[in-house]
Amino acid sequence: MNTAPAEEPRWLTDEEQRIWRAYMHATTLLEDHLDRQLQRDAGMPHIYYGLLVQLAEAPRRRLRMTELAMNAKITRSRLSHAIARLEKNGWVRREDCPSDKRGQFAVLTNDGFEVLSRTAPGHVAAVRQALFDRLTADQQKAFGEAMRVIAEGLQPKDAGADLPWLR
Repeated sequence: MNTAPAEEPRWLTDEEQRIWRAYMHATTLLEDHLDRQLQRDAGMPHIYYGLLVQLAEAPRRRLRMTELAMNAKITRSRLSHAIARLEKNGWVRREDCPSDKRGQFAVLTNDGFEVLSRTAPGHVAAVRQALFDRLTADQQKAFGEAMRVIAEGLQPKDAGADLPWLR
């Protein structure tokens, strides 16, 4: 039995608490803002839009499902559900991987590319209005640097890490 005294938590300072709550408030409102815009303009949530963008930018508009899940930072189950919905809309199709019988590709269809092309200008305008137009150039740079540092610190390096796309 470990009898060593438990280390005291490093509570957030008042300023850190203020920053944390502002971050949580802003990210929740931003995600809701972008979701509403995409639902209104294309009948899809933000996560689906992100999947379509990834496929549009991939060679031959196709990615392995595992790579798509990894890039989107979502579980394979959530990805499978999203792809099923996108297939139902005719925006994506699945193809078996010829070199791996268990593997599948998600492929952006021409209809999916057309929806993405129609939706992208409104989405970019929503992102610009909600985020970039509110920040000075220096604030944008600092924000980008801070997000990069946070993401790098949270990205596990070891092979056995508990990652969403491996669940």
